[in-house]
Amino acid sequence: MKILIINGPNLNLLGQRETQIYGCCSFDVYFKHLQKKFIDVELEYYQTNHEGSIIDKIHEKGFEYDGIVINPGAYTHYSYAIYDALKSVLAPAIEVHISDIEKREEFRKISVIKDACIHQIKGKGLPGYEEAIEYLIQMKQQ
Repeated sequence: MKILIINGPNLNLLGQRETQIYGCCSFDVYFKHLQKKFIDVELEYYQTNHEGSIIDKIHEKGFEYDGIVINPGAYTHYSYAIYDALKSVLAPAIEVHISDIEKREEFRKISVIKDACIHQIKGKGLPGYEEAIEYLIQMKQQ
């Protein structure tokens, strides 16, 4: 099984930015934990601050991978281009947010990506990524 994890803008600063919201662990450190926990899954991690790069990566991997776990960051709230990219590929996507976007600023409560995904996980911190991977594994086994 092959799963692509995509993190969008500012998530390269996990462990440094707003630690009261996002925690103290960098995603690079957390990704090593995911690789150890899911040894039978080929995990790939990609982070960019650029919308077009996210779209390009979805196009590149979305026909050959078994699933995509995506935290589009701020693009969640307005990127119909990422929505279209997710709808255009075969790999099912799960939207993940470290914080609970519905309990934050008004603009964060709207996800234009949600309907292009099979599931949404929010407010569970970094373990939300684990939940997303487990969801994709279970779905593949059915």
